[in-house]
Amino acid sequence: MFAATITVRWRDLDAFNHVNNSTYLTYLEEARLQWMQSMGDAFEPAATPVLAASELNYRRPIAWPAQLQVQLLCERVGNSSITIAHRMVDAGDPQTLYCDGRVVMVWIDPSTGKPVPLPPSVRQAAQHPAPSAGTAQ
Repeated sequence: MFAATITVRWRDLDAFNHVNNSTYLTYLEEARLQWMQSMGDAFEPAATPVLAASELNYRRPIAWPAQLQVQLLCERVGNSSITIAHRMVDAGDPQTLYCDGRVVMVWIDPSTGKPVPLPPSVRQAAQHPAPSAGTAQ
């Protein structure tokens, strides 16, 4: 559905000289944000996405320096939610898997906190994926 390239920063490392486990969530957030920005209406005044659930499977540590590719794939599209599977791999060697899992995003009306239907562009992108990529640092 979408792929984002992310550069590992020195500040992402912990005392054991690998990327801190909480930073993986930041990388995933950045990839999802790039994906949503690539659509016109993923953020509307009456419909905004919130993270409802996340699952990460840490497969191997990420050392510095590294260039990552975060791949997002649609697992399920609901009325107001989407389940997005993710894979975090080495950008130069996609066989090197660092992390996989899934998140559930729900679109809500920010004034009420109640779920609202997915914006048309989100539904379209999830059902008809187009390859795209971005770079973040």
